Amino acid sequence: MSTNSAAQAQAAAQKSARRLPPELNIFLVLVGIALVYEILGWIFVGQSFLMNPQRLTIIILQVSVIGIIAVGVTQVIITGGIDLSSGSVVGMTAMFTASLAQASTWPRALYPSLTDMPVIVPVTLGVGVGLLAGFINGQLIAKTKIPPFIATLGMMVSARGISKWYTKGQPVSGLTEQFNFIGTGIWPVVIFLVVAVIFHIALRYTRYGKFTYAIGANVQAARVSGINVESHLVKVYAIAGALAGLAGVVTAARAQTAQAGMGVMYELDAIAATVIGGTSLAGGVGRITGTVIGTVILGVMTSGFTFLRVDAFYQEIVKGVIIVAAVVVDVYRQKKRKT
Repeated sequence: MSTNSAAQAQAAAQKSARRLPPELNIFLVLVGIALVYEILGWIFVGQSFLMNPQRLTIIILQVSVIGIIAVGVTQVIITGGIDLSSGSVVGMTAMFTASLAQASTWPRALYPSLTDMPVIVPVTLGVGVGLLAGFINGQLIAKTKIPPFIATLGMMVSARGISKWYTKGQPVSGLTEQFNFIGTGIWPVVIFLVVAVIFHIALRYTRYGKFTYAIGANVQAARVSGINVESHLVKVYAIAGALAGLAGVVTAARAQTAQAGMGVMYELDAIAATVIGGTSLAGGVGRITGTVIGTVILGVMTSGFTFLRVDAFYQEIVKGVIIVAAVVVDVYRQKKRKT
């Protein structure tokens, strides 16, 4: 009788554990990291890390661009792919967008006859250029069957080259106040959260999401079940490109200028945020909510290192270690799931 009771209690505990959202563990990691910085802050700096509203606001603003990219990267990784081009696409779209967002009062406008354009014009151009870049990535992967790593690596190099060629390496400045408004205040965060909510709903409650998870879990089974795998992959990469383009728009608006070097290493930060948020590099597993938390973790860590006056190169080393650790945890999780 006692054995049956113990078995029932264990089964109930397992059932209760299964009901807990997978993002709970990631959120607890976020809380733990913040508390560690709080303790270290009082020990080494004599200040509070968490009780500073200005610092917390800066953290959220800093991660908003990476978060927008990470939402697209999450969908790509769920399909079992990878996107290394998003950072370069940010730089390229920022240059194109800024060129149509210049004010007529700026003496060195790139297109003097196209100044003071309505905000919708440069924004649409930026998102459209990103969409085109993602579409090309998807076509290369779906039609030629080359690995996503190679296809997006090629786009990464090409997009960076285009951004330098477009203005011969010169920055684009003198943007209109209406365009710069996109990057002021809380608006980058609002854009990030709206994008996250839209694609959380799309992945969880629509056929688009079901197809995305099915392809990542087992591409052959997805094809046999009637899913047009190639067409869907093109959609996923095009969406990721469009979101990178949107991130380029926000980046240019925040900086109130555009330079060819914008977005360097953003793709790695987005991948790191995605993996830290629980998305499996093996495909088929991941949620936007986890990615949002992973993005905040990345921002808290960067801000915490700066708060503790840790040199920038140490920050990169630790970030690399965390990425590797997240992948190791993911591999362990996959093995455990299989057994």
